[in-house]
Amino acid sequence: MEGALTAVSDIALRPLIPTAAIIALAVVALGAVLAGFARGLKGAFLRLLSLAALLLALLNPALVSEEREALSDIVAVVVDESASQTLEDRAEQAAAAAAAVEAPIEALGAAGGGRRPIEVRRISAAASDEAAGTRLMTALTEGLADAPPGRLSGAILITDGAVADGDLRPTAVFPQGDGSLAGDAQSSAVAPAPVHVLLTGRPDEIDRRLVVEKAPAFGLVGEKAVFSFRVEQSGGDLESSASRLARVRAFVDGEPSAGGFARIGQTTDLSIPLKHAGVTVVELRLEAIPGELTERNNAVAFSVNAVRDRLRVLLVSGEPHAGERTWRNLLKSDPAVDMAHFTILRPPSKSAAASPQELALIPFPTRELFQEKLDQFDLIILDRYRRWGILYTSYIANIANYVREGGAILISTGPAFAGFESMYRTPLGRIMPAEPTARILEEPFRPEVTALGARHPVTRGLDGAGGGGADPSWGRWFRQIEVAALDGDVVMQGVDEKPLLILDRVGQGRVGLLASDQVWLWARGYDGGGPQAELLRRLAHWLMKEPELEEEALTAAPVAGGFVVERRSLAPGEKAVRSVGPDGAVSEIELTPAGDGLWRALVETDALGVHRLTDAEASQIALEGEKRRPLSAIAAVGPPAPAEFANPVSTDALLAPAAAASGGAVLRLSAGGAPEIRRVREGRSTAGAGWIGLTRRDAYAVRGVSMAALAPGWAYFALAGLFALAAWRVEGR
Repeated sequence: MEGALTAVSDIALRPLIPTAAIIALAVVALGAVLAGFARGLKGAFLRLLSLAALLLALLNPALVSEEREALSDIVAVVVDESASQTLEDRAEQAAAAAAAVEAPIEALGAAGGGRRPIEVRRISAAASDEAAGTRLMTALTEGLADAPPGRLSGAILITDGAVADGDLRPTAVFPQGDGSLAGDAQSSAVAPAPVHVLLTGRPDEIDRRLVVEKAPAFGLVGEKAVFSFRVEQSGGDLESSASRLARVRAFVDGEPSAGGFARIGQTTDLSIPLKHAGVTVVELRLEAIPGELTERNNAVAFSVNAVRDRLRVLLVSGEPHAGERTWRNLLKSDPAVDMAHFTILRPPSKSAAASPQELALIPFPTRELFQEKLDQFDLIILDRYRRWGILYTSYIANIANYVREGGAILISTGPAFAGFESMYRTPLGRIMPAEPTARILEEPFRPEVTALGARHPVTRGLDGAGGGGADPSWGRWFRQIEVAALDGDVVMQGVDEKPLLILDRVGQGRVGLLASDQVWLWARGYDGGGPQAELLRRLAHWLMKEPELEEEALTAAPVAGGFVVERRSLAPGEKAVRSVGPDGAVSEIELTPAGDGLWRALVETDALGVHRLTDAEASQIALEGEKRRPLSAIAAVGPPAPAEFANPVSTDALLAPAAAASGGAVLRLSAGGAPEIRRVREGRSTAGAGWIGLTRRDAYAVRGVSMAALAPGWAYFALAGLFALAAWRVEGR
């Protein structure tokens, strides 16, 4: 913005010889004149005037005329447009205050015919990263980066005071008058222009918030994870005993858990049992109180990855055979597995001349394993086991009850499974997903993954499985026990598409049935082999309820700019997820197929906090038998309570030092609206009762320069000669 042009004249010296020579001549001349005064010469004074005229001629003075244009003063109006400004009526207060100060400032610039204009710079301080908070002073610095220091008249900050860079002083924001930056941001040097703060919000605001002190990332299944948190309060009355307590409720995987009262300002510990492997989501919710500013900071969420200390597996081989070592090697290769392996070398019905002590290292501990310590195992594998008479019917019934109550069993069948010694003819038959037909199919075949198995996590994506019309590239097997499926999911098939691998849930537990004893051929690499290790590893871990192999699951993971939702399901069709944002907004997310049994979506959002996700179907797919937790997930985008809401109460504590260091004032808009704007000269007070001032800067730009000598050079020499002649005349008399 430009002002009126004015002409300013001044006298400038243009020495004809170096200034040092002129000074030396002046010293010599002055000494001679002083000597004349000392001797009482009558023309000493005239000689002084003569020498002065000669020196003036050497200095060559000239009249310089400048055409100056007044430059506008610059005033920054910084409006806080961050998330905390959306609380109550702060946004309306800020908009009204901005309009109320900008108009008077422009009017001040127009006064006096516009000879001293004012440029108003509107700067928005919207928090681009709510996790870091509002950087108001940084926005002011960046907005005035190209402004000359001599034109800065002041800054007006319209904010609630909840800023992250309030320690940045104006002496660091505004350069000093000589153009240099103040070195110490905490120095007492006065900035060349005042910084005024107009506070939005109310002085009687109250807010409570949860602050996390300790949240473990890992834990052991069956043990408790200990969390530490603190409830803080800003504003309000904390004198009464009731006001010093806050009610906090805990939710584990979306289900209500512990709850109680926490004392405000003191650390509270909370123990949460980890009941299952995988991610356990713990959420704490602070009960709101009447008149509370916001509930955005009343909830925090943690993700605890629960792992089993050791996976305990009991492997019972009914007889020595070629595939026995395959199971043993697989389980022993996993350092997280503790295995107990027993092989029946001789059934009790078989006679031998040797004594029992010579035939076995230890007696088979049937009572200890199948009655006293059965519930200590995570998985029982019966490998070609038959009704030998070693396990009493009551022990076998214990195994069936163990499965119904949450255990897992894998039955790897052999030829005996089709005969009268089949374990199907024991109490275990009541929990088996298939029954034998008494046929043993001994012919070459290649195992195949069924259409359902292509979506099941145990068999989905196995190397060499084919798919899309292609045949599997696996090696052949040569024996299959024919079974008729009763329940569960048939994920692999063999001869004439007959069931080969069946998975089922019974009560709280799981059952797997492998209708062949020749998976060991893959381990030996026969006919090209196959993914024996990966298949059996997945099978064992699915039976032990490892969460990454759940076929019905909903997960969410935060990414830059939002979060990714993934849904696993055995049922085809479209999938959707219901989302509840941190502000309570409800939306439905359509998922896109991402492969067999997988649906995925990338959700872009700038709403930082906890997003609660649930399956949008009427329920999740009902899986008969095992009781399942509702399909739900939590995505924590950024911190659960962003820095913008860490302490959203309107306050002057953070910006008051910055305003005081610049000579500015802090005024609350709710006390009387926007203040009067005045223009003051440098060095004057810039704030008073109901008004704030802007320093008047006299910055200008030179648009033209003209220069003329005061007198011609001969005139100075003539004048010097006249004075010298006069001195001679006086002294001659």
